Amino acid sequence: MPQKSETTHEVIERELIVYRRERSDVWQCRFKVADIWQRASTKERDLQKAIRKSHELRMEAEIRRRSNLPVVTRRFRDVARLALKRMANEIEAGAGKPSYSDYISAITGYLIPILGNYSITNIDHKALDELETKRTKIMGKVPTRSTLLNHNAALNKVFDEAIKHNFMSEAHRPKLEAKGKKSERHPDFTLKEIQAVLNNFDAWIIKGKTPQSVERREVLRDYVELLIDTGARPGKELMNLKWKQVHFDMSPKLTATSERIVDDSGEEEEIVLTDLQRTLRLIVTGKTGPRELIGRAPSVRTLIRIAKRHYGVENPISDPFRGVAIPTNEDYVLRTKTGKIDPRQSFQKMLEDYLREHNLLYDPRTEKNHVFYSFRHAYATLALTFDKTPIHTLTKQMGTSVTMIERHYSHLKVTEAIDQLRGNETRRRISESKTVDELYRSQGNSPKKPIKAGTAATQQSRSSSSNDR
Repeated sequence: MPQKSETTHEVIERELIVYRRERSDVWQCRFKVADIWQRASTKERDLQKAIRKSHELRMEAEIRRRSNLPVVTRRFRDVARLALKRMANEIEAGAGKPSYSDYISAITGYLIPILGNYSITNIDHKALDELETKRTKIMGKVPTRSTLLNHNAALNKVFDEAIKHNFMSEAHRPKLEAKGKKSERHPDFTLKEIQAVLNNFDAWIIKGKTPQSVERREVLRDYVELLIDTGARPGKELMNLKWKQVHFDMSPKLTATSERIVDDSGEEEEIVLTDLQRTLRLIVTGKTGPRELIGRAPSVRTLIRIAKRHYGVENPISDPFRGVAIPTNEDYVLRTKTGKIDPRQSFQKMLEDYLREHNLLYDPRTEKNHVFYSFRHAYATLALTFDKTPIHTLTKQMGTSVTMIERHYSHLKVTEAIDQLRGNETRRRISESKTVDELYRSQGNSPKKPIKAGTAATQQSRSSSSNDR
């Protein structure tokens, strides 16, 4: 290897290099141990002393490697940045896991700020206790066990990086535990509440004060309808969905009736009802990676409405884009017509305002407010209760585990179903009412506190919907 400059000296060919950084008088060295380049400071300003020191550092590193000890060590923040860079490169190359975004947030938001100045080999029980204390203070609450498991996985990514670079050995990897607060299930919606959520949208959208407000409300309705009908995980699963990931299917079903009619020739024939059974296959990517999500007739109607709103596409029977040349493949499904407004920025507050206005925000059973995840829980409850969807089928649809389903819905009896995810019974029950109970009518500029359990209206509505749980 040729000498690069007066500040770079190759002491041993392709094995040991002494160099000096710009604007620094101290000599650094770079050497190979087990075919991996390591860097260290000689802390010397004289070149000859620095060369002697570099030999010593290389020899010490080799002895440490043979003793199964870390060759050199680094501060936690430096190793964490290497781990962040590796994950970013994998994401860019299309090989990154969906969980990487959570790991990156944990590393940048908590691990580096708290453990950054520690040597990677000094992350011991004392350091982990400090992490636990300061993390709780930053969060303002005791983290749940699922949060701790996520942070532990992120921490292990940093340790993996340290081991790859010989900054620490496997024997020095600390054992991580997750004894956080038990995760609490979000409140779901009852059947009557789901009906009220859907049936109040039209009037609420019209009341938008500006065209931009009306448009955002329309997108919120689209989003909520898809959540209710698919059980998708709120967030990027639907927000990142593009038209090229949408596939329309149709499985017509003929049902004979006992009624008969006379045709033009005088012959009697039985009346046969045709159900097109239109569905969607949505290829989504979320917490558990890519999966196929089934959307039923309500989702088909929602997407057809979106296509007509954005592109003026008419409504063919099976495919709303059949024979129409429009550049939608790379477009996001959930977006405003102009594409200039990101609806995600205001969705949470919009949902709270909408639910509060119709007395749907507060759930008296759990004494918590409904959130987007409440629609996912409602989907599972309705699928298990009315459609008798097999639990293993439901886990595939929702991208979760049997354990999670059983933990949250163990009170529901799961039996075999014929139609499975077509959800005929749920759809029938949701659509059987087009009126809104007095309890859920628009409150206008209602006070911040919703109607709580104990009022006459609440008791009457709860008693009438108790059989729908």
